[in-house]
Amino acid sequence: MSFSSEVKEELAKHISPARHCQIAELAAIMNLCGQYGRDGQGRYTIGFQTENESVARKGFTLLKKTYNIDTGVAMSEEQMGDIFQKIGSLEEPVSSLLIKNSCCQRAFLRGAFLSIGSMSDPQKSYHLEFVCTDEEKARQLQGVIQGFGIEAKIILRKKYYVVYLKEGESIVDLLNICEAHVALMKLENLRILKDMRNSINRRVNCETANITKTVNASTRQIEDIEYIRDHYGLEKLSSNLRQMAEIRLEYPDAPLKELGEYLEPPVGKSGVNHRLRKLSEFADRLRL
Repeated sequence: MSFSSEVKEELAKHISPARHCQIAELAAIMNLCGQYGRDGQGRYTIGFQTENESVARKGFTLLKKTYNIDTGVAMSEEQMGDIFQKIGSLEEPVSSLLIKNSCCQRAFLRGAFLSIGSMSDPQKSYHLEFVCTDEEKARQLQGVIQGFGIEAKIILRKKYYVVYLKEGESIVDLLNICEAHVALMKLENLRILKDMRNSINRRVNCETANITKTVNASTRQIEDIEYIRDHYGLEKLSSNLRQMAEIRLEYPDAPLKELGEYLEPPVGKSGVNHRLRKLSEFADRLRL
């Protein structure tokens, strides 16, 4: 099962205790993947266009709890009238009266994710999106999300308006708002592991780069000293440079600080670097 499906399974099992929140979530599901209709006998029906069984199951559960409508039982005209009066036309965004409270907005977002939401595998990337067929509904969804202080953007993908979040922290916040706490903890654990892995990789890469830089510098210094030795003679150098050249040849892998401790008298890292640079400059002049 994908991570996105796991989130939906968890959200499908969550039932708000308050009826007004149940209606807000039902309104989101109806508005984004529901439909009114009539069967062959002209009886009123409500359906859900979704490939996810848990979404349809949640929709019918909310119908039962809010309007005492059973699955497979014909709806009366009075029942249909009550639902239509509350939820309204499915062509328009959900009534602002149904989601004026913060708790109802949470329920609305939960229903929206169940209906048209999806998430990428957080081990690969952080991406959560809602795919809307209507721009007004996408704008409403974006507004509700941003009302909780979460940045959400909209892009047009073919004929769909996609509301999306790209930041891991924003996705965690949204899961918390929707009350998908199990998925939230799993995502947080994955984020921690991913951050640790990235931190370790950065440190290893940095240390590798430093080692490579040190090895390259040491190799170049030794080549310069050997050139001076073969084409000029180390004995002709000043005592400071001659001693530096001999120590570098004797300890080719030693860092600058360690080389300075071998000198007599010892010198600091900057002093060693200064003498080695003098040797390299002298070797360059000999090569001309």
